[in-house]
Amino acid sequence: MVDSLILMLQRAQVGWRDVVDILIAAVAIYELIKLMRGTRAVQMGIGVGLIAAVFYLSQWWHLDTVNWLIRNIAGYVVFAAIVVFQSEIRRTLAHLGRARFFRYLTRTESNDEIVEEIVAAATMLASARTGAIIAVERDIGLRNYIEGGVSLDATLTSDLLLSVFQPKSPLHDGAVIVQGDRVAAAACFLPLSVNPAISKDFGTRHRAAIGLTEDVDAAAIVVSEETGRISLALDGHVEVGLDADRLRARLRTLVPLRKAASERGNAGSMD
Repeated sequence: MVDSLILMLQRAQVGWRDVVDILIAAVAIYELIKLMRGTRAVQMGIGVGLIAAVFYLSQWWHLDTVNWLIRNIAGYVVFAAIVVFQSEIRRTLAHLGRARFFRYLTRTESNDEIVEEIVAAATMLASARTGAIIAVERDIGLRNYIEGGVSLDATLTSDLLLSVFQPKSPLHDGAVIVQGDRVAAAACFLPLSVNPAISKDFGTRHRAAIGLTEDVDAAAIVVSEETGRISLALDGHVEVGLDADRLRARLRTLVPLRKAASERGNAGSMD
């Protein structure tokens, strides 16, 4: 087997297409490993690798029963992996859609007015040590989470955000979801992250914000009730201890000016 592989490599003529082919495959494998790191998929990958090793050993040592068993259960393992790891598969496909190339094509002007309202609300909530989660929709829609909360569809203002997160407000539990220049819904419940690499110092709010950004490309601002610190979750990672200037700078690169929002504003002014 080794001799035939060496002979095949000696006869092969490597052209530029082969180099491109290898580079694409290498980048794809590298990105896949990065996505798997720190998730349950790592254990799944190790298990598949062990099964593959046993399969080839069974062929080498002529273990016909073991070989037959692995060949017959392989199809069922694939379906089981799809069911068990559907969230990881969804996150991988969403990650591909958020590649830098596509972001460059869809990049729009940032909306300073929206950013200022969010920053003002976050800093006042932090000074009062009032817990809050503000999720900002970007390219991937958040309709599933909006439908699970209380619909508001109100103009985004810092006063509205402050009133929602007051401890006596019936809407203070859960997250607020922002779409363009509108507060779409409040009291929305987000999926908690199950990533074992997350620090144990993070509470439910931070885990919910991280869990949301693992599934979609939204940005989630978290205000800690215990410490009053402001954090920003994005792509499954969290930046802790942001002040107003740093939060403003980060949001300006993340919050797009939605066409739907601007069109609604124009329609309202015409009326």
